Amino acid sequence: MQQLFPKLLALLLLGGLSPALYAQGRTACVTGPDGNVAPGTGGPCVNTVVSAVPFLRITPDARGAAMGDAGVALSPDANAMHYNASRLAFTDQETALSATYTPWLQALGLNDVYLAYLSGFKQLDENQTIGASLRYFSLGDILYTDIRGESLGTGKPNEFEFAAAYARRLTPNLGLSITAKYINSNLAAGQEVNGQVIEAGQSVAADLGVSYRSEPIGPSGNILAIGGAITNIGSKISYTLDTIRDFLPANLGVGVAYTMNLDQYNQITITGETNKLLVPTPCPDGATNCTRTQTEVDDLSPISGILTSFSDAPDGFGEELREFTWSVGAEYWYAQQFAVRAGYFHEDGTKGGRRYLTAGLGLKYNIFGINLSYLVPTSNQRNPLDNTLRFSLLFDFGAETEG
Repeated sequence: MQQLFPKLLALLLLGGLSPALYAQGRTACVTGPDGNVAPGTGGPCVNTVVSAVPFLRITPDARGAAMGDAGVALSPDANAMHYNASRLAFTDQETALSATYTPWLQALGLNDVYLAYLSGFKQLDENQTIGASLRYFSLGDILYTDIRGESLGTGKPNEFEFAAAYARRLTPNLGLSITAKYINSNLAAGQEVNGQVIEAGQSVAADLGVSYRSEPIGPSGNILAIGGAITNIGSKISYTLDTIRDFLPANLGVGVAYTMNLDQYNQITITGETNKLLVPTPCPDGATNCTRTQTEVDDLSPISGILTSFSDAPDGFGEELREFTWSVGAEYWYAQQFAVRAGYFHEDGTKGGRRYLTAGLGLKYNIFGINLSYLVPTSNQRNPLDNTLRFSLLFDFGAETEG
């Protein structure tokens, strides 16, 4: 069997393809009267939900990243495509563009591994907006070797996603969106493993989003926003001609944000959000209370996998609740020119264990803006973005004036 250069192994083990999905593996479990427990500790088993192409769940922009990875209910900007494209239905800009660069695993000295994200939108009229985005994840240069360590050549594995969205305001307060995606994951195309030639994995998917924005509340004109999105609903993916195909990282996100205008210069937004992967929960090794075998899970259709993901955890409702992550964040603007942001992200220890503080700054002058974010881990779980600075450039054109 062929082996990849240790860099690729490190990417997988440390969550190099996503901080969400490969943070921890599964451990052996023992089924007792109170459910599955880890031998020796008696605590819940580590049973992380995994999927293919988890790079789709990496937060791509510095604004949301600075607010604990929350963004489903924030005010509209060019990066709404990732979180909830229906935010675009409420934009007061005619056109906007954003470009983000995110270094990946810098702590290991892997300077050629990064995520790049380009997104933008165009307002068709006061009720309709179209958007597009391109996400590119580079794993750098990889040396492929055989089982004896002999070189089989080098490659540049990469993954990308192209998305196009349409958002429409149905009423003054309610907006909907639909997004179509093409996904390409080329990790080791042309290599051969156990007699099977590896190909680039390909898939198509869709997102559905909804947003509610209140009328101005009180004399200060405060705004309450509520958003929800189901993302990455699509065909399963495979890298060989094998009939077993893997699920995309379908996700449910629900968030709320409240913006307070303190005076004409000072504005504060507070947001909270929860997310759940809509992917079947695996059965821990040694568990005897699983409702179905891995073969039965592999045979599920994408829609069946999504629908059953709310009730398939071996330890029942308690484990289902542990599969929800939550984020909180805050954003302060002065004169709509200078912003300070902070947030916190939490994931249960049995489902990945990511917990970290985030912070960031934003500057805006005329049509140009820049956002910076920084992540500080608060748990022992390693994160590919530990102590990493990422930045987004934004360009907003044609702001409408209120009559």
